[in-house]
Amino acid sequence: MADLRVDVERADAVLIGGGIASATLAALLSRLEPDWDLRVIERLDGLGLESSDGWNNAGTGHSALCELNYTPQDVDGSVSPAKAISINEQFQVSRQFWADLVRRGDLADPTRFIHAVPHMSFVRGVENVDYLQRRHQALSENPLFDRMEFTTDHARLQEWAPLVSEGRPVTESIAATRSPDGTDVDFGRLARELFDYAQRVGTTVTTGREVFSLRRMGSDWGVMSRDANGSVHVVRAPFVFVGAGGYALPLLQKAGIEEIRGFAGFPISGEWLRCTNPEVIARHDAKVYGKAAVGAPPMSVPHLDTRFIGGERGLLFGPYAGWTPKFLKTGRLTDLPASIRRDNLAQMIAVGPPNLDLVTYLFGQLAATRRQRFAALKEYMPEAREEDWERVVAGQRVQVIAPDRSKVGVLQFGTQVIAAKDGSIGGMLGASPGASTATGIMLDLMQRTFPQRMERWRPRLQEMIPSFGRRLADDPDEAHRSLAATAEALRLEPR
Repeated sequence: MADLRVDVERADAVLIGGGIASATLAALLSRLEPDWDLRVIERLDGLGLESSDGWNNAGTGHSALCELNYTPQDVDGSVSPAKAISINEQFQVSRQFWADLVRRGDLADPTRFIHAVPHMSFVRGVENVDYLQRRHQALSENPLFDRMEFTTDHARLQEWAPLVSEGRPVTESIAATRSPDGTDVDFGRLARELFDYAQRVGTTVTTGREVFSLRRMGSDWGVMSRDANGSVHVVRAPFVFVGAGGYALPLLQKAGIEEIRGFAGFPISGEWLRCTNPEVIARHDAKVYGKAAVGAPPMSVPHLDTRFIGGERGLLFGPYAGWTPKFLKTGRLTDLPASIRRDNLAQMIAVGPPNLDLVTYLFGQLAATRRQRFAALKEYMPEAREEDWERVVAGQRVQVIAPDRSKVGVLQFGTQVIAAKDGSIGGMLGASPGASTATGIMLDLMQRTFPQRMERWRPRLQEMIPSFGRRLADDPDEAHRSLAATAEALRLEPR
């Protein structure tokens, strides 16, 4: 029997996953530490093909301009803008970083991955109209939202979104907001562009190799991967980032770090309806978000979206929720059961009863017929024709079940950074708005994993991201300057 040959290499850092999170971190570290040997390992044969892929990702450029789940209404009717402002601040950090890369020539043509698309919120019914007006009042005082318009006028809605207005009774109580500062982002394309830049300055990117184990090797981590031929490769590095989408949880579990104990994941899949009629696609120029159904996760908020993917304009509606135990779209049916541990079993069991509305919602979505799903589209586009739309399977998301002493387990709808106490390994769990806020998330990760380097990095970071360490919302003049400067660099012409 022939001896198994294992290649062992050494690097300064290994990034696991070929999506927007690893791409962002690779670009940041390439700028900050140009002499580092960075390695990226992706299990698929291409980059940005899982959660970051254009048709797997909503691509909204989440900035809370239209997403109503970021502005909850309290029992007294008041609307809190805090989370929306925080999300928008984080997206501005991403815009500033991308704009800097474009100005330097590191990203050649921003129109390959980002376009200006107005963001709208649309609601029906007296109570929802009142809520949207309160939301507009709460946000429009902030300089990041002060160009947002509000209307209850059907004629105005016709100007903004004719597909939403046409065929709708003029007696129906409706309201909408519209912001010209919205964007559409092809995160799959952006991830590939960022990796192209990182490779040009020395990062090594390897595809078609799946990481199956993470082990301590002295002061390093041993990142063990296997290619399609079964050959095993090991890269030793003092720092590892796990940006593997839904597979981040099981990989961090395999690393055995204390900080991942108690965490679990609940997978949710999705589907879109994609328009196939070019005439219909050309008549819509907005991202129109509504309110989520009772029990629906935020990723399932219905929206009628203009998209630019692979350089082509498109139109989608959805998402419709589905379910599979896979943690990735290209994952395995054993992903969920394999993630269950003694330290997270209680959390997984306890999180069920408080989220029965979510379970009911998922069962309803799974049982829905094509006709029922199309009826949901007609609520937003009354004159939609079934023959103009096709079904597309969207990406897979793994919602975080986080340990909580008082509640045993809490189902979270967002992203969460996990970092070992010694800063040697970190990862990102969760879903939306992770892609849009990836730059801010990676900066948070870096502060937790490289605290000793942050002061030295700070001047360079402030060159790349002028608002780093500050809040644009606290300085209206600076907020307006930032929006204008990034719009110019990224060739965003508000419509």
